[in-house]
Amino acid sequence: MKTLICRSPFSHLILRKSHTSACSLFTETQKAHTHSLQARNSDAFWHARQLFDETPALSVVSATTIIGQFARQHRHEEAIYLFSRMLVLSIVPNEFTFGTVIHSSTALRDLSIGKQLHACATKTGLRSNIFVGSAILDLYSKLSVSQDAQRAFEDTQYPNVVSYTTLICAYLKKEKLEDALLLFRGMPVRNVVSWNAMIGGYSQTGHNEEAVNLFAEMLRDGLVPTHSTFPCAIIAAANIAALGMGRSFHACAVKFLGKLDVFIGNSLISFYAKCGSMEDSLLVFVKLEGKNIVSWNAVICGYAQNGKGEEAIGFFERMRVSGCRPNSVTLLGLLWACNHAGLVDEGYSYFHQARTEDSSILKPEHYACMVDLLSRSGCFTQAEEFICNLPFEPGIGFWKALLGGCQIHSNTELGEFAARKILDLDPEDVSSYVMVSNAHSAAGRWQSVSTVRREMKEKGLKSVPGCSWIEVRNKVHVFVTGDKNHAQLNEIFTMLKILYRAFKGEVCRQAPASPIDMSNCHKASKLLQ
Repeated sequence: MKTLICRSPFSHLILRKSHTSACSLFTETQKAHTHSLQARNSDAFWHARQLFDETPALSVVSATTIIGQFARQHRHEEAIYLFSRMLVLSIVPNEFTFGTVIHSSTALRDLSIGKQLHACATKTGLRSNIFVGSAILDLYSKLSVSQDAQRAFEDTQYPNVVSYTTLICAYLKKEKLEDALLLFRGMPVRNVVSWNAMIGGYSQTGHNEEAVNLFAEMLRDGLVPTHSTFPCAIIAAANIAALGMGRSFHACAVKFLGKLDVFIGNSLISFYAKCGSMEDSLLVFVKLEGKNIVSWNAVICGYAQNGKGEEAIGFFERMRVSGCRPNSVTLLGLLWACNHAGLVDEGYSYFHQARTEDSSILKPEHYACMVDLLSRSGCFTQAEEFICNLPFEPGIGFWKALLGGCQIHSNTELGEFAARKILDLDPEDVSSYVMVSNAHSAAGRWQSVSTVRREMKEKGLKSVPGCSWIEVRNKVHVFVTGDKNHAQLNEIFTMLKILYRAFKGEVCRQAPASPIDMSNCHKASKLLQ
């Protein structure tokens, strides 16, 4: 007789006979495993098992209550074992029993047991029940492909807001944004949790404008955001540098929530720093109660992003005096600050100190940051030696850091070597071709520029268009290289022509010895024609 065995610490306890119904799960308690359970678990499990075995006519309500107690204490293996005892005792499970044990299989990340429970629920006619269906949907959305989750959703009769939100999360997890949005728009009822799922999903996948717009739409619909809503919306606003919009989100948080928790506070610190308003970032930090390591790191990284290396170092020293222990993110922010400010000695000192005192916080990105720091400062000999002495094989990021420094200082020979290393690791990497081309261009080697561009064309590689944006009256305007779809395109080009002519006239009035290079002006003139 063929049996299917689940992969689980209790896999030998839950079996399914292939020629019988899925509910013919039975328990085979081996003596050796019994001793293992006894050594590992408290008396509560054995009392529960004794209750199952010795109570005459144990009801499904009582059995489900006992199983639920173990599940709530995160003792999911015992919960599933007791479920199998239920079946051996011919106690027919109800929808609440299945809802509990299917969630336990999800918590154990055991898809095999979950599928067996799904089959058992199908045979008992409970698959379409809302409680069972939601549990099955949650199982597949977390442990399987989105198609399985979608089928579970379609099998559920009268899906509720939880069912819809779970499937939306499954789509967002797989970055199926259109499917998620279509399902979201078709929801009969939306609550704050479903809105949070959409806003968070779009924000975490880099679709920041859409996340911000969804948050604004949520407010227009009259829903009150929660502590979970604001961090995602604020970070999305930070990623597009929408300062005015982010300020309004800050005001909304104060209005709706009153006292801001540390998660919203940390989001605001990072938001103001990314928008270049370090004064506001520090003000939020000072007023924030319950500061943690993330709060300190947000300020240090903010100083780094704004090129204030000395201030970042000063704030780091203040952090150490406060007794807050730095972590790997702290060190990365500090090295980043030294990098942007050209503080080579200070950066190397902090790196060496970390390597001596606590090397466990050093990650490949810290080494890459040091290569970037040395190469940007023109210390190519030290940068090469640093790469050669790495305790691991350098990845593509290290060679890109070296290539970036070569581009700044027009070191085309070393730059070409770094580019070859990059292309060996990723032959389709467009950015390395562009960086080498720019390095040749800066050195005036136009023949080499032409060669690189021709090679790109032969391989069918195209550079990613540059993108920038500006916020005007709380509206973000995005501009992409070569794009002519902006609603105010004519007005923009008219203003550019006026500025160009005014600039050209100013240059003509200057002395002939003026060092201004007109080549960029001529390029702009061609674009405006």
